Amino acid sequence: MNTFLFLILPYICLAIFVVGHWWRYKYDKFGWTTRSSQLYEDSLLRWGSPLFHFGMLGVVGGHIIGLLLPKGWTDRLGVSESTYHAFALGGGLLAGAMALVGLIMLVYRRRTVRPVFKATTVMDKVMYLFLGTVIVIGCWNTFASAVLHADTEFNYRTTVSPWFRGIFYGQPDPTLMAGVPVGFQMHAVLAFLLFALWPFTRLVHVFSAPVGYLTRPYIVYRSRADHVRRGLGNRSPQPGWERPGLDSAGRR
Repeated sequence: MNTFLFLILPYICLAIFVVGHWWRYKYDKFGWTTRSSQLYEDSLLRWGSPLFHFGMLGVVGGHIIGLLLPKGWTDRLGVSESTYHAFALGGGLLAGAMALVGLIMLVYRRRTVRPVFKATTVMDKVMYLFLGTVIVIGCWNTFASAVLHADTEFNYRTTVSPWFRGIFYGQPDPTLMAGVPVGFQMHAVLAFLLFALWPFTRLVHVFSAPVGYLTRPYIVYRSRADHVRRGLGNRSPQPGWERPGLDSAGRR
């Protein structure tokens, strides 16, 4: 089971992640969307969405530092283990709490606002379940590694991190995960399952960026003066600093 969960399953999930995104983009471009529901409700979304998205940016950044950067790098920079874990605890819990509170607000909004709930698909519900569980377990692991396991020999930077990097090197060592606390094992397995689920949910919008805006042609707007000269209007043009609805003489 250890070999399947931490050697075979990650590659299955990553294969589904890559092929699934290719298939979705090729055959379902019109479905490649966030399925925005801002039109139906805005007050909860105005708070929940920034909390969730900025929190997730912090969570992703923390994982990049904790999983992808070897421990030797921070040691050479003079960052002690206690200092590293203090920053990881503070930053990780703050980012995780922001993401979790934002997700709770978004789920509450989706459940209580009828038009938004009617627009919710089965895959949305599954995605929220997996995403919420991964975030909760991740927050617990951040707290546990810095507080509960502070006096033990367990260190995720010498177990989980090398195992994770080994997946992308093509040399994963599942034995590194054998003695890891159950919370970290569950977090890793559920995270990879979320990757497998990713291409079939609205999470695909993460890979959509308005790059085309940088090179698209300018949008040409004709001024009111052009319309007046062509006889298309009977009012003189207004300077930009005058109140709307008033002409240059101050008349409506």
